[in-house]
Amino acid sequence: MSAQAQMRALLDQLMGTARDGDETRQRVKFTDDRVCKSHLLDCCPHDILAGTRMDLGECTKIHDLALRADYEIASKEKDLFFELDAMDHLESFIAECDRRTELAKKRLAETQEEISAEVSVKDEYRNSMPASSFQQQKLRVCEVCSAYLGLHDNDRRLADHFGGKLHLGFILIREKLEQMRKAVASKQEKRNQERLKRREEREREERGGGGAAGGKRSRSRDRRRRRSRSTSRDKRRSRSRDRHRRHRSRSGSRNKSHHGSSRDRERSKK
Repeated sequence: MSAQAQMRALLDQLMGTARDGDETRQRVKFTDDRVCKSHLLDCCPHDILAGTRMDLGECTKIHDLALRADYEIASKEKDLFFELDAMDHLESFIAECDRRTELAKKRLAETQEEISAEVSVKDEYRNSMPASSFQQQKLRVCEVCSAYLGLHDNDRRLADHFGGKLHLGFILIREKLEQMRKAVASKQEKRNQERLKRREEREREERGGGGAAGGKRSRSRDRRRRRSRSTSRDKRRSRSRDRHRRHRSRSGSRNKSHHGSSRDRERSKK
């Protein structure tokens, strides 16, 4: 990478996509499903194993240091919970690695002599070797990175392997996975506690408690209920008065009609 490219990458990492007003880059947000969440959290196996014998090539999702900077800035204000995506990614990768390790161990156990011959000496030379010399060529499988190791490799060869980029890369990936698991567990526990707290607050409010705010809401509900009951009583009284007036009005009309008829009868007699 040239010095200019290194400087650009550093600025991207520090300032994000908005540093130079490049609208094309800003069209893709770090929240986009096309963006690698493991890359944003600096734990994508494609990055970690680049340049090793197990180089995975380019990731199928977007890797951009500027988007990582955008994520780091945004995550200070809001918990985005991208650790869950990264954890799923790393668990899938490590599961596949462990599957390959078990397969290699099984194959090694079944074909030990053939593998030893391929990585050590020709058959005719092997047949002439003492048993102790042949034993030194037997292999084992590294539990961390699935690489083949000599069963009796000397200290220098073992140091070269265990200190190599491939082995250390797999150690880092496994460590990152543990970090993601702890982060996810911690955040899930925090969310559960917050949900429980909100539920308890609602229950206290429904029982008439809930502190000052809950007390105010409870008193407000009581006032509304009293106003509603008072309004209902007023309506009932008004209806009762209306019925009473209508009754008196009808009674008065009947009395007037009765008295008028009596006077008419008396006049006719005279």
